[in-house]
Amino acid sequence: MPFVREVFLMECHVAGTTHRDLAEVEPGLKQADSLVFRREPENAHDPLAIRILDAKGHDLGFVPQEKNEVIARLMDAGKLIFGRVESKEWRGRWLKIDVRVFLQD
Repeated sequence: MPFVREVFLMECHVAGTTHRDLAEVEPGLKQADSLVFRREPENAHDPLAIRILDAKGHDLGFVPQEKNEVIARLMDAGKLIFGRVESKEWRGRWLKIDVRVFLQD
């Protein structure tokens, strides 16, 4: 079996959480929980968009546009990119979710 490792790429927040009702999802998000990244090349606002989902498939938001180009290109090249919850904090009605982004190599 080949050696598999996780390569840390960056930290970022989840963009767009203010546009989602995450009150029911938030209690289930724990530090170090895995997050699924899904490319959306047909996204009308950003052809490099990467949607972030929790393990149950809840839509949390996106990788911020200013940080998504390299990650999107890696995903387009067939690389497995995923995230983990680093922290979360309610700031009024906004749920700030910080994530760590990894490449599985």
